[in-house]
Amino acid sequence: MKDSKLFKAGIVGCGTIFPMHAESLTNTPGVKISAVCDIKAARARKAAKKYNCRPYSDYQEMLCKENLDVVHVLTPHYLHPSMSIQALNKKINVLTEKPVSIDPDDARKMIAAAKKNNMKLGVILQNRYNPGSQLVKKNILNNKLGRIKSAKLVLSYSKPDSYYRKSDWKGRFKLEGGGVLIDQAIHFVDVLVWLINDKVDFVEANTARRMHKFIEVEDLAEGVIKFKKGAYVCFYLINFYSYDADPEIEIDCQNARVRMVKDSARIGFYDGKILEAKPMPGQYIDYGKGRRDYWGYCHWIQIKDFYQALKENRQPQINGLEALKTQEIIWNIYKSARTGKRIYFN
Repeated sequence: MKDSKLFKAGIVGCGTIFPMHAESLTNTPGVKISAVCDIKAARARKAAKKYNCRPYSDYQEMLCKENLDVVHVLTPHYLHPSMSIQALNKKINVLTEKPVSIDPDDARKMIAAAKKNNMKLGVILQNRYNPGSQLVKKNILNNKLGRIKSAKLVLSYSKPDSYYRKSDWKGRFKLEGGGVLIDQAIHFVDVLVWLINDKVDFVEANTARRMHKFIEVEDLAEGVIKFKKGAYVCFYLINFYSYDADPEIEIDCQNARVRMVKDSARIGFYDGKILEAKPMPGQYIDYGKGRRDYWGYCHWIQIKDFYQALKENRQPQINGLEALKTQEIIWNIYKSARTGKRIYFN
């Protein structure tokens, strides 16, 4: 770790998610965007002009020429491992967008590279920081909810053929790793894995392509995640609905029933007490016109924690090992669907 109080950040990938990181960094004291990189040189130049930094179209060149403390990896899923490991091996910390990888084995290699080089690896799973998620987690930790019996997740988004046609990597198994599950629903699967906080017993699932004509990946996934202590999650996920409906999670607990909609939550205790949480005006930064509503507002909160972890020389709250827990579940849901078998965990 460099001694400078100012962390120099580089961002690779100046596409749709870029403003969430760039605006977060400009609102985080002690951090400077030093460089941006995109294979589309004009896009990199436009981003560099806006954020007063240097543009690159070659990732290797950026890593070699810039004295970076952190690289934010915002590239297609299949590139996350290779780009992260390259940076980590150059003694540069990494904060990558989800998923940490497609194959969990690649995530383990990323974790090993971070450990070998004494660098930090963080993974964006910002929905853990939603007000609703935080309220529910607090009441799990203080045991107010009692035993978690079961949960259900319903996600109905709209990703028409045009969404896939304008991308050169989405909808292709080798490049994206899957469809609605790994790209959209992973955030909410992750929230449930984090809340339940138990080892997985087995997963059993089906996937299908119901409404898309030319993509290779699923637009529907349904199944169950069973945990060792008895709790289980039922899920139904589609991305061919007519609009982006708010994701819904219900958790049935010993002492209460939890309803989470998007980034808000309502806990109805069986003794009549009600607790609620939702985003408050002025609580978050303005990410600009590029922000999609279903991304929520919490990138900034997670990014601030990552840089605070660097200052304190601790692991970020959502590090490689945390992200790996969710990615192993995602990977094995696909395996179950592919083989038609229930997949047990060790």
